[in-house]
Amino acid sequence: MPTFSYRALKSDGKIAEGLLDAGSRPDALRQIETLGLRPVNVAEKIGAAKKNGSVAPASAGNISLKFESKKVSAKELENFTRLLSSLLAAGVPLSRALVILQKEAASPASKAQWKQIHDYVVDGLSLADAMAKSPETFPRVYVAMVEAGEAGGFLDVVLAQIAEFQSREKELRSKVMTAMLYPCILLVLALGVLVLLLVFFIPKFQRMFENIHGSLPLITQVIIGASQWVRAYGLLAAAGLVGIFFLVRTWFASEKGKRTWEGLVLKTPLVGPLIAQFAMARFCRMLGTLIGAGVPLVHGLNVARRSIGNQILVDAVSHSIERVQQGGRLGQSLGDCKALFSGSTLEMISVAEESGKLDGELVRIALVTESDLDRNLKTAVAFAEPLMLFLIAGFIGTIFIGMLLPVLTMSEYIK
Repeated sequence: MPTFSYRALKSDGKIAEGLLDAGSRPDALRQIETLGLRPVNVAEKIGAAKKNGSVAPASAGNISLKFESKKVSAKELENFTRLLSSLLAAGVPLSRALVILQKEAASPASKAQWKQIHDYVVDGLSLADAMAKSPETFPRVYVAMVEAGEAGGFLDVVLAQIAEFQSREKELRSKVMTAMLYPCILLVLALGVLVLLLVFFIPKFQRMFENIHGSLPLITQVIIGASQWVRAYGLLAAAGLVGIFFLVRTWFASEKGKRTWEGLVLKTPLVGPLIAQFAMARFCRMLGTLIGAGVPLVHGLNVARRSIGNQILVDAVSHSIERVQQGGRLGQSLGDCKALFSGSTLEMISVAEESGKLDGELVRIALVTESDLDRNLKTAVAFAEPLMLFLIAGFIGTIFIGMLLPVLTMSEYIK
């Protein structure tokens, strides 16, 4: 018989904890209630030895070499969100819908996660509070939207909107990653070729130049010196760079470092405008989705700002939210965020706000911005590809010329 651990409230408000044996979770809940306690959390003890017979250890022949991920994938989360929305819209109770999704889970990680959510809901927590206990699976923006849907009584609509938002964001991220893949490959290739030439190619020429009487051209001396330095201190320099990388990453993980890095990124030519476009598209799509689902404007703004990602832009939007709370119009309030919203965008938001079509206009702005972002990414990649090829050709050409000059002028050295 399974063993369950529980935490429950006594009549005086104190917490009681303990273990009990029950045939199932509902039986355990009934036993706790018969003790005059109010269940807070009930969980089955996994891996505990049974009183009437211990579980036999797996034999060597039954050892499984299959490694399962303990993290719920983005695709599984999107499917969970979409199916839960459909079940709730069909009138299925929340607890029963969670049981159905648990049975249909595609992986052990998602099955365990959906079971945990179900157990928390059965114990009396709201769906948003249950999801908030697993921040590695459910982002804060996700939980905030679910909370708004539960408060407004339109949870199924909000879940459908979340699923659509996840699908669109995944598509946009995929475009960004695909666009950046080729330039990154070219950069790695350029560095690999440069190291290969300095470590293996240059030393062979260096031995040939040792018998030449006379000074070598300056460019040849620089190349040979760089080759000697890389061979002597290359590994140490690489280790130092790795150490500096981890130190810098740790600093950037802090609040001050993160803001500094995000500020530098926004000021970077070509990259900064793309980051701002991506943030604006996410913000508009999220806010339009929330308003379309019936979430109040101020609440929707507080949720949507979390989707921006860049803390400096979040701060700028936060000031605009304060103006909206004081009675200001959305279009005018967002005018302070020059890095995110252009004048034409603010004008479209103001007109949509006056005509009562703000949700649809925000989603339309997000679609147009994503299309512009896609074109700008293609332009940036089209510019980056020849630039990377030019750098590779420049490195190889410089080394080739530097090594060939002494050979072409060898007759002068002999004289």
